[in-house]
Amino acid sequence: MTGIREARPSRGVDHVAAGLVACLPVLNRHIKQSIDRQLPDPRLPERQLALLRYVAAHDGATVHKAADVLHMVPNNVSTLVSRLTDAGLLERHQDGTDKRVARLCVTAMARQRIGEAEGIATRHLSSALRTLTDGDLEALGAALGALEALAQHLADQSA
Repeated sequence: MTGIREARPSRGVDHVAAGLVACLPVLNRHIKQSIDRQLPDPRLPERQLALLRYVAAHDGATVHKAADVLHMVPNNVSTLVSRLTDAGLLERHQDGTDKRVARLCVTAMARQRIGEAEGIATRHLSSALRTLTDGDLEALGAALGALEALAQHLADQSA
């Protein structure tokens, strides 16, 4: 094998892309609605939630790194950090070597809220998946790796 990718038929790729563009927002909207209905606290705005999820996965991240990864302006991330800190969901700690740098950490309350939201989403989606045929469920399970690779490619491409 030469390492050169074979060209895929455009029609097949375009068909899959159009299908994903149509389905993914519907899935996302229904999941968000189920979270909104079941969470005791109002759901956080999307940017705040994205920042919390990033910091939860990258404890000790800086504002600049978070801004880079989330494609936001550092000043906007600083504003989000202030709001989340005031809400008791995020903490700032001074860097041990450079006092000008703040390291971000989520609080136990933030981890609990993220976990609750993810639990609700998982239960909602699991309930819907149980209504599918075995074949459809197997097809979705088989596609997970490809969807994860696609998500990573898009993330790498936008970096």
